[in-house]
Amino acid sequence: MSFDAPARTPVGPADEGRVRTARRLPVEYVLPLRWSTDAGLAELTGYLNELARLVDVTVVDGSAPEVFARHAAAWRGVVRHLAPDPAVRGVNGKVVGVLTGVAAARHEHVVIADDDVRHDEAGLHAVHRLLDDVDLVRPQNYFDPVPWHAWWDTGRSLLNRALGADWPGTLAVRRSTFVAMGGYDPDVLFENLELVRTMRAYGGVEAAPPGLYVRRLPPDATHFRGQRVRQAYDDLAQPARLVTSLAVLPAVVAALAARRPGLLLGAAAAVVALAEVGRRRAGGARVFPRTAALAAPLWLLERGACSWLAVVHRMLRGGVPYAGARFARAANTPGALRARRTAPSTSGA
Repeated sequence: MSFDAPARTPVGPADEGRVRTARRLPVEYVLPLRWSTDAGLAELTGYLNELARLVDVTVVDGSAPEVFARHAAAWRGVVRHLAPDPAVRGVNGKVVGVLTGVAAARHEHVVIADDDVRHDEAGLHAVHRLLDDVDLVRPQNYFDPVPWHAWWDTGRSLLNRALGADWPGTLAVRRSTFVAMGGYDPDVLFENLELVRTMRAYGGVEAAPPGLYVRRLPPDATHFRGQRVRQAYDDLAQPARLVTSLAVLPAVVAALAARRPGLLLGAAAAVVALAEVGRRRAGGARVFPRTAALAAPLWLLERGACSWLAVVHRMLRGGVPYAGARFARAANTPGALRARRTAPSTSGA
């Protein structure tokens, strides 16, 4: 099932009141951020102005005081602008922001999104409808524009789509379910996996429609390079993926040592074919570049190398550094989360 965005029409001042009353959704949009510079402030402010015509927006801003003040001035009268709740403690600043924002949400349906995610009206309506029946919605991100590093990372998304579902920079939840389960752990690295696993452990129902596409802005190339090992560290919470990733380099070395390049070419072709299945799934050819499947073997080689570096970080350094902190755990296991759910009733028996 695909969700086609409607044609965009200009909205002038005379139409604004009509848009607010006719198309506004009872949805809270929670945007956690922590910026050190304001290079993207004008673009984000434009997006927030458009977004606020459709839904209520809460920005939880962990930026330094002077940056926070500039944001407050830019967004006054447009969004609700909050600092993270000092009572919420955790090393993952994004999760602290999410916990603050969802607690303050004015609606049952809550969209959580990174600062580079760009929801449109059709997607917000689709998420809102889905949350009538499920507790968590996991959309599919795509990059636009697509510089070389976004093309490279799209190979990952296509493989994930072919084998299940991708991990986007946005999720949507029912606030009542989120509050009832006590939120999720703010001390893990792979926060989206942690939220989904926690929701499942508490009996929540997830929907991950592969045709619910949400645009995402690519990072700059420097930021992309800095993410490689950190993203590979996420696989420490997914043993099957980690074992597969760790096997990539040894397999390449063995094939080269045996002087059998045909094996490598055949494996690369199979990976491209699998990625192409992901690209075409649920109308994905509309949003993913035609050549994106060719990036999948390159991304897989990179992940194979970075997975070994991630293991080294875990074994020798106790975790991976990210955003001024060091993370030991990528995410809690499903078993640990289920045990945590039953612990209070067991202890009170």
